[in-house]
Amino acid sequence: MTTSTLSHNTDNVVDLFTGKPYSAPYNSRFIRLAAELDGLEMLYSNEAHPDKLFSIKVLCWGLKADGDVVGLVPWLNDIVPCSDISDPLNGHWEGYYDPGIDEIFFEPPLHKVIELEAAAEYYDFDAGEGSEIIQEIPDSIGTHAVLSADGFKSLTLKEVVSWRLHSDGDIQGMLIDDDKVTETPVLPGDDSLFPAMQHDDFRYYFQHHIANKIKARDPEALAAISMLAET
Repeated sequence: MTTSTLSHNTDNVVDLFTGKPYSAPYNSRFIRLAAELDGLEMLYSNEAHPDKLFSIKVLCWGLKADGDVVGLVPWLNDIVPCSDISDPLNGHWEGYYDPGIDEIFFEPPLHKVIELEAAAEYYDFDAGEGSEIIQEIPDSIGTHAVLSADGFKSLTLKEVVSWRLHSDGDIQGMLIDDDKVTETPVLPGDDSLFPAMQHDDFRYYFQHHIANKIKARDPEALAAISMLAET
């Protein structure tokens, strides 16, 4: 369900979800998230290994205000649409992957599209000024934030508890401020959570298998960290 943009006068085109006039920046923002709970993955390749495909788990599916639905993954220092990934080795998207049936596909699953559209219609959030929190989903893929204040000579890894979607479309990974914890376990929405981007030492996001390799001082993982530090 995508709003047509064939007309040169986009002021005459009305957004299906908000009822407001269409404008590209406004309608490219995310308005609803749906967690990926079936283990679907993103496939990507890079120049260093041209004959090899890599995979990481899709965090969630995001609905844009123009009706477009895309898979989202934590990638370097942000959360990005799978088709938009980019890295120092010129990594690029190769498709989605269902490991359960060993199938590659390129469009978001229909059941997720229906879920997102139904939720957006049901909640019918009217984005106003500012950046109000409109949704928060738990991190289900073991994302960690890497913190470093000395050029990666020393590292701290903190688990990402959740991801908050704001009314301006911004999505932020939330970390625990240990000094503010009053109850455990810390769940999405807890007052002790803060955005990773607000930490001066925040550098990158990694999924749990890479984070565990870093914790174990795996040479290959540390070499990858060194490469990122040089970019």
